[in-house]
Amino acid sequence: MIEFLKGGLILAGSIFMFLAALGVVRLPDLLTRMHATTKAATLGATLIMLAVAMHFAQVAVVARALGVILFILMTAPVAAHVIGRAGYFVGSRLWGGTVKDELKPNYDPLTHELKSGMETERNARREPGGTGGS
Repeated sequence: MIEFLKGGLILAGSIFMFLAALGVVRLPDLLTRMHATTKAATLGATLIMLAVAMHFAQVAVVARALGVILFILMTAPVAAHVIGRAGYFVGSRLWGGTVKDELKPNYDPLTHELKSGMETERNARREPGGTGGS
């Protein structure tokens, strides 16, 4: 029975990894490609590592597999976010069907400044002493 579970995890993980690769090839712009690779590849790698942990069933291997899963879950979304944001800032084109661009009103492509929308008059003018209480 455990063999079927391991096989199912490997098969499901492989399918998710294939979908991630297919997303990189087929999706129209950087941001949607980053979404596909982050979600599907993370899930695929996690399922495969769970199958590895179940197959070897040794404390050292299970600990390493769980460490790999934790590392992937912590780093993949952050890395994708940083790469997607950098791509946006260097001017990679968005897909024509993009409905909402939340950064556009807050990003100045000439100065490369990104405002949060929470600026006060004082820090918007970059006056000294904007970080303390007045």
